[in-house]
Amino acid sequence: MKKALESTGASIIRQHQSTLIAEIAIAFPVTIALWLGVYYFLPPPGGMEEPLARLVFALKCCCIAILFCFLTGIEAVAHERLRSPAIDPLSGYETRRLTINLRYLQNTLEQLVLFVPGLFALAFYCDNGHSMRAVVATTVVWIATRFAFWIGYHYGSQHRAIGAPGMMQSMLVLLYVCARIGYEIAGPAGAIAPLIVFGCLEAVLVRATRPVSA
Repeated sequence: MKKALESTGASIIRQHQSTLIAEIAIAFPVTIALWLGVYYFLPPPGGMEEPLARLVFALKCCCIAILFCFLTGIEAVAHERLRSPAIDPLSGYETRRLTINLRYLQNTLEQLVLFVPGLFALAFYCDNGHSMRAVVATTVVWIATRFAFWIGYHYGSQHRAIGAPGMMQSMLVLLYVCARIGYEIAGPAGAIAPLIVFGCLEAVLVRATRPVSA
């Protein structure tokens, strides 16, 4: 009986993994196409020669992202609480929809911690309106992938993977920014150093988080 349950559990895990991998494989090229489409077809914003103007523009992009992706999550939870026994948070009442929305909120808050500073730094390292299109494209992709994550989650937890490119984008932006900072400090060696260190840390995490055999 125990072996049968373990076999069933392993089968479910494999199905989830297959779905996650398949959806990520589809989502990445679509996300790249969206980013490139915004970057190349958007008219360059004007007056972006000064760093302060670029940082203010990034702040505006952050406000839009927070409005559509975080405030809407708060509103979704608030509306459901208002019209159900969950109006008392201590009652223990929680629907599947409410649970998903709460997890979406928590995940979005975590993603904002990566997205916001990365976007500001990206804007700082842009030179003009043409390169600032990268800030807009990054914002559009982040918003789109947050919604993809949220909607997919409601169809099934394995379908949240469709929003994974947003996380990858934030990671790539931070790596780019850290490489630029390293270059300013120590030239090409300084640019490569944070990438190597991060790669080593990622390898350690992959190894350390392997499932423990019973």
